[in-house]
Amino acid sequence: MLDIPSRVRVHVDALIAAQHDMRIDMGVCDAIERREAAGKPTAMSAPHLPKVAGIDPTVPAPAHTATPLPGIPAAAPETGTPIQDRLAGWVSDLTTLHELTERLARTSTLDEALRELLSAGASLVGARRGMAVLEPADGHGPTATIGLGLAHADLGTIETVPRSATSYGRLLDGLPGGPLPEPRPSVTDDRPSPDRPSPDRPSPDRPSPDRPPHGRPPFDHGAAGAADTPTAAPGAVAVPDLLGDEHLDPRHREVAARLGFAASYAMPLATHGDGRLGAAVWLYDEPAEPDGRRRHLVGLYGQYASEHLARLLELERGRAEIATLTEELLPTRLPRVPGVRLAARQVAGALGGGDWYDALPLPEGALGLAVGSVSGTGPGALAAMGRLRASLRAYAVMEGEDPVAVLSDLELLLRLTEPARSATALFAYAEPLRRRMVLAGAGHAPPLVVGERRTEYVETSLSAPLNMLACWEAPSVDLDVEPGETVLLYTDGLLRRMGGSVDRTFTRLHTAAASVPKADRGDPGAIVDHVLRLVLGTRPREDDAAPGDDEDVVMLAARFE
Repeated sequence: MLDIPSRVRVHVDALIAAQHDMRIDMGVCDAIERREAAGKPTAMSAPHLPKVAGIDPTVPAPAHTATPLPGIPAAAPETGTPIQDRLAGWVSDLTTLHELTERLARTSTLDEALRELLSAGASLVGARRGMAVLEPADGHGPTATIGLGLAHADLGTIETVPRSATSYGRLLDGLPGGPLPEPRPSVTDDRPSPDRPSPDRPSPDRPSPDRPPHGRPPFDHGAAGAADTPTAAPGAVAVPDLLGDEHLDPRHREVAARLGFAASYAMPLATHGDGRLGAAVWLYDEPAEPDGRRRHLVGLYGQYASEHLARLLELERGRAEIATLTEELLPTRLPRVPGVRLAARQVAGALGGGDWYDALPLPEGALGLAVGSVSGTGPGALAAMGRLRASLRAYAVMEGEDPVAVLSDLELLLRLTEPARSATALFAYAEPLRRRMVLAGAGHAPPLVVGERRTEYVETSLSAPLNMLACWEAPSVDLDVEPGETVLLYTDGLLRRMGGSVDRTFTRLHTAAASVPKADRGDPGAIVDHVLRLVLGTRPREDDAAPGDDEDVVMLAARFE
């Protein structure tokens, strides 16, 4: 055992007791700073030490920067505090990214996704305004420009700047930025170290952002956009001082001064599979640029947003192709027959259903009107709808005066050629000059008559859809129409998209038709628009999640003079 003098033992014990009391009262640093280096402790805070003969039990307080006794180390600070702070910062960043990506995932259209991207990115980089440009590299579209805090006129003013002079324009065109500063590290710890100088104290071999090399603007390719190959997409571009940089395009500085922004940070929107999709740029009111932590966060968010935009872009292109195919299969124009005015509207669903309509002139001034729906969705349903519509036109020309015979022949054809598919249809043989109609339906909703004196459904016989029974047949119905009345034919997709029970759906449709303004009753197109706007534009809150939002809707109106 070591022989330690008693005075040394007393001093060590006193030091430990004093440090313990200091931590309890006010913390180590605060307690030491309040004591004098060589003074006596007060009676309230001084430790009460055991009395030893010939020894003063009161020990001088240790200095803040000096060790009280030679050979005895001072108490070291807690080493876990910086690590805990950093871990807390990482948890906070991950929570923020999770919340923002969850909000982005709930968007279902490109316009909604771009607006959410701008809003979330502005909060991450600390900006107030921004602009997103959707411009796929393959050139197949669609294209869009969305602003945050910018009016439509402001977006037009920004677009007057030469594209190659803007940071987002260089990203869209894949232009190089010239000699650029070295990428700044995208880490959450921005403290300077011997290997990484502080941003405020640039190293000799890396110029300051205020002094760009070779007279070039201080563009900065972030770590998220480092290019491994010459064909890789350029990275993020920061312009911390638009108004003070004399090397920028004069028109760029003029527009920035007019709109009141002084700095920008642009980020590409691209994926490995689809390539460039567009770019987003955020605008600062004062000279500024995001630090390494903010760049890292917005870079991670941008990667997720690009993947989400790529999926929405694929869906949007699919919808556009289906809508184009549907328009090609439907009539390009409606015939003009004396005594009647026609109007039709078609709202295509996202999946591409098989709803259709047709109007064809028949001998002796007659008119054939038809609406129908084929089961299924997608290209197969569209193809079946085209074949069914063409067949009905042929049967209507041969035996249109008997709607029951027309639908019977159509049912036989469907059963022989496509036994696994069913369809609903309604065919009406109209004589406009006599204001008389004969109609028959196969599992279809009844027409609706709208006039000055009445708004009522036509009572048709109940029948099964085509190809649902061994042999379809149902009696026809005669309808006499008054001058100025309009007959509305529609498909089942309208009822399914409205949602709710059957009785409630028919009631809402009847109410919408009865509320057509008197000034619009003379125009069948205005009547159709009014009805669709009411039944599809507003829906009760309990029906917000009703299935059928992707259903096709077709409505055909015939107004008799």
